[in-house]
Amino acid sequence: MSRSLNKVTLIGNLGNDPEIRTTNNGSKVANFSLATTRQWNSAAGEKQEKTEWHKCIAWNTGGKGTGLADIIERYVKKGDKLYVEGSIEYRQYEDKEKQTRYVTEIKVREILLLGGKGGGGGGDSFEGSAPRTRPAAGAKKAGGDFEEFPGALDQEDDDLPF
Repeated sequence: MSRSLNKVTLIGNLGNDPEIRTTNNGSKVANFSLATTRQWNSAAGEKQEKTEWHKCIAWNTGGKGTGLADIIERYVKKGDKLYVEGSIEYRQYEDKEKQTRYVTEIKVREILLLGGKGGGGGGDSFEGSAPRTRPAAGAKKAGGDFEEFPGALDQEDDDLPF
């Protein structure tokens, strides 16, 4: 039996605020560009850097307010660091001048909010139609503070074997 896999995993930063649209049938869709950057040293020892831009598209597949496009609209802004998982899609269309245009997109299945410009590790994950976890309205993205767990740092002995 022959199998195949079309899976893309990216960690990068948003170049602009996501563009949110509603289709004629009422479905919401979010479009955004994600930048990934790699660095290396040339043979001459000079630091080199290259940024790739990935066009991402996320559709609502669940009920109102719980789809990926809804989550992106509420919580994702320019500069935010995201983990994106999905598949790569190629399509073509004809523009107004009757020219054939080719588009490569990442069809997003899951996102993970890793933190914004301020850094810090996040941990809010959203998948397909319903989020696994969802921050409360107005809640800030996960950072490094332990306000929700005041006694977490007070323990002397964790009973850990290492």
